[in-house]
Amino acid sequence: MIKIPLVDGDSDMEFELPDTLISKRKCDHLRIVLENDVLFEQKTLLGDIQLMHQALPELNCEEIDISCQFFGKLLNAPLMITSMTGGAEYAGKLNRGLAEIAQGQRIAFAVGSQRIMLRHPEATVDFAVRKWIPDSVLLGNIGAVQLEEYPPKAIGEMVKRIDADGVCVHLNVAQELMQQEGHRHFKGILENISRLVDALGGRVLVKETGAGLSPQALQKLKDAGVRYIDVSGAGGTSWTKVEMYRAPDNILARTGQTFADWGIPTAFSVIAASKIIDDSRIIIASGGINTGLDIARAIAAGADLAGFARPVLMSFMEKGSEGANMMIETAINELRMGMLLTGAKNVAELKRVPRVYSGKLRHWLKAYGWIEQG
Repeated sequence: MIKIPLVDGDSDMEFELPDTLISKRKCDHLRIVLENDVLFEQKTLLGDIQLMHQALPELNCEEIDISCQFFGKLLNAPLMITSMTGGAEYAGKLNRGLAEIAQGQRIAFAVGSQRIMLRHPEATVDFAVRKWIPDSVLLGNIGAVQLEEYPPKAIGEMVKRIDADGVCVHLNVAQELMQQEGHRHFKGILENISRLVDALGGRVLVKETGAGLSPQALQKLKDAGVRYIDVSGAGGTSWTKVEMYRAPDNILARTGQTFADWGIPTAFSVIAASKIIDDSRIIIASGGINTGLDIARAIAAGADLAGFARPVLMSFMEKGSEGANMMIETAINELRMGMLLTGAKNVAELKRVPRVYSGKLRHWLKAYGWIEQG
């Protein structure tokens, strides 16, 4: 029995965990994220993107339009609650609660890993949340390494069973290497992703899990026909750090300390994606996104949407739906303010506002010749 401090009225909720390795690991992940320091020491470098203040924006507040298209649906804001966790009874309650919040805010929502559904079909109920998010974007989730074990048809059925608009495929090599039970074979992942993209008619979002996407990885995903890419850069939750806390021996624990800060900063990954990915594809910025100003900076740097997980999770766990809604509404208000202060009437205009790159981000960009030396 585990007790999770999830607000439901005034009471915590207790869950009997299924006796499976996946469920225990997912429960450990949630507990560690809530109770330990799992954040990167290095920053997202979004703070190195200075948006130019416009004292004469020639805009009224009510003119600001932050809506956008995503997976064929209109969102009220360019935001997504990104994948968190799955595999235990609490995940069903968490998924339903977050889906309902996403519906109310009319933003996108991705469930946690559905891997357990493929082995235990009875777990489908914990992910089948379409009735709580009937009008907005709902995405499924599976690990890229699982595509070797399960063919595109099985993944398609998994997505269909929860009536999702598409599926997130997460890349987590660093995290897998930190798990004693994790995968050690990563050949063929790109080919498997390409097959899935074809089988699902492009309804696939490929995402990292907090270590960022390099220019080389972005080019490979582009060549594979991936239309939706979430850079999920370094600066937020470090999953090597999360796994370090549950490492069963000194070797993995020490390795986790060495690689706790491993990854590519979110800001650089977003800019790299904007340089490599063409306009027909969608770039999502996540990894350390905490405020509406972070969102504005990420979009100005080239993203189409921004995603967050831990800030929503923490708000939800502390103050329930009211807390999560307030967190999201605050971010939306900050985004609107940032747009007005830069003279951007809509998301497309925000992508073109004047900006200055400084600090460490400038060094990253110089290394790739995207800013002149000097």
